[in-house]
Amino acid sequence: MLLLLINPTIKRNENINTKPVLSVLVDNSVSIPFFNDDKNIVTLLQQIKEDEGLNDKFEIDEYSFGKNLNILDSLSFKENETNISKAISSVNQVYNNKIAPILLLTDGNQTIGNDYEFIKSNQKVYPIVFGDTAQYKDLRISQLNVNKYSYLKNKFPVEVLLNYEGKENVSSVFSIYYKGKTAFSKRISFTSDNNSKTITTNLTSTKEGLQYYTASIKKINGEKNTKNNTKNFSVEVIDEQTKILVLTSILHPDLGALKKAIEANKQRSVEIMFIDNFNNETKDYQLVILYNANNKFKPVLNEIISSKVNYFLISGVKTDWNFINKKQIGISKQAINQTENYSAFYENSFLTFLQKDIGFNQFPPLQDQFGEVKIAKEHQTLLYQNINGIQTKQPLLATFEENNQKSAVLFGQGIWKWRAASFLNGNSFQDFDEFIGNLVQYLASNKKRNRLDINANTLYPANSTINISAFYTDKNYQFDARANLEITITNNDSKKVAKFPFSLINNSYQTEIENLSSGDYSYIVSVLGQNIAKKGRFKITEYQIEEEFVNANSNKLLKLADKTGGKRYYKNQFEELKKELLAEKSFYTTQKSITKEQNLIDWKWILIIAISLLTLEWFIRKYYGKI
Repeated sequence: MLLLLINPTIKRNENINTKPVLSVLVDNSVSIPFFNDDKNIVTLLQQIKEDEGLNDKFEIDEYSFGKNLNILDSLSFKENETNISKAISSVNQVYNNKIAPILLLTDGNQTIGNDYEFIKSNQKVYPIVFGDTAQYKDLRISQLNVNKYSYLKNKFPVEVLLNYEGKENVSSVFSIYYKGKTAFSKRISFTSDNNSKTITTNLTSTKEGLQYYTASIKKINGEKNTKNNTKNFSVEVIDEQTKILVLTSILHPDLGALKKAIEANKQRSVEIMFIDNFNNETKDYQLVILYNANNKFKPVLNEIISSKVNYFLISGVKTDWNFINKKQIGISKQAINQTENYSAFYENSFLTFLQKDIGFNQFPPLQDQFGEVKIAKEHQTLLYQNINGIQTKQPLLATFEENNQKSAVLFGQGIWKWRAASFLNGNSFQDFDEFIGNLVQYLASNKKRNRLDINANTLYPANSTINISAFYTDKNYQFDARANLEITITNNDSKKVAKFPFSLINNSYQTEIENLSSGDYSYIVSVLGQNIAKKGRFKITEYQIEEEFVNANSNKLLKLADKTGGKRYYKNQFEELKKELLAEKSFYTTQKSITKEQNLIDWKWILIIAISLLTLEWFIRKYYGKI
């Protein structure tokens, strides 16, 4: 009992050996069987798994990747997208504090994600090249840029980037087709040195609604892969004109940037006026932009509130927030007399209208008065504030819709810098102008708000996953998470009908649809038990993005290996790869010494013995009659 109370301890050292991890990343996309290398990649993977030398030195972990990284179970080679950059980054996160070289079994052709050639990897990457490394003559449409919307009888620009691989001088014909008829055609010549062409043309919108076009460059002699010679695109033609008023209290470069971006669409006109010169008549405009509002905006803001005119509020260093707070428009800010720089952080769950990320987080910061933003009505946030690298839940750009009035607020001035940065990034103002165009199109529309909004593309590549999201509200326009949504999809050619349910994810309903054949489809999203539904159309092209490559990207994989300190190998160089991995001294087993404290005497046994002795004494005393 005395030992049990004192409970003395002793220290014991224990050594633990940890092998380095060999991460094997296998490309599971359809481009591998396209190059007839699916069996070769399975054979090499088996060699790596069964090699005694590698297993003795490494812990071997296997992963497959396409769009995402997954623990390897089996290989199907049916992934329709390849994101090599994400796969490498994910493995780096998993083995952040470990020695874990990466074997990358791939053809090096990436279809989505950041360029893996410039990735920062803490682990050495050893690419193993699969696919055809021979160089063939190839013409392809590398990129096609077009506005999503156009107005009836208005011209819309189409920009196409063409590339040629080969040593001979060749010529071909580039054409754009609409309903089987040629809408544009031009003969183009390429050489080994002059191997890139940019074609720009303007097409006329002749019919209202969703219109499909096909861009194609004619095949040349000796070209092996012609699937990358064609791209489809669509334009939604709208029959309306929009007049927009910009009211300002100061001169600022933002005004010119907004005017140029909005008027990039010829069906929109912008009038800029100083608040001192305005007569408070807003009925002739579909949208009013209030720039750095102050007390002088009181009459026009009263008119906007009473007439339910759609408006866009842009605040800045000269904004009078005391005035705005008193108007009780559902937006307030406890501003102080100090400015702050606010960078943007893109919110991908934004559903008010379809807006892609154009690199918002890389744009220069906007400037506004410092203070906490409070929003007292339902809203959707497209951009959040990022202050000195810290992401906040304070909105930077948000949209509102209440009582058939649409509005938006941007907390910061300096958006002209965004337009300049967009040009530097893409050598074009198009991305920024489309962003402003999407926002203006939503705000300038006088259509009554729908309780059911659908977010879907109009064009999908063959065998791609079709992601459709929906936003459903109750009668008070509050998000309703109790509903059951269903989509009915009909193939317009075969008349085959399929139904798919939606799943509730965060604050939206989402569904993923796979294995639809190429063709035109119409769909109806309906709310079960309610007389609410919305129709739409999309088209699945025969274009398979994974089959657009004519050979493996060996040179890019070599740059990746050099940048990360690894080496590039080919599929028939397993022995050379094995020797390199076994000889590399930086891949070593680490030993850790762990000190453990252990009780000198296990109190459980002491307790059992004490109880046993006391019990024995009781029985003995009882036997002799001394109890």
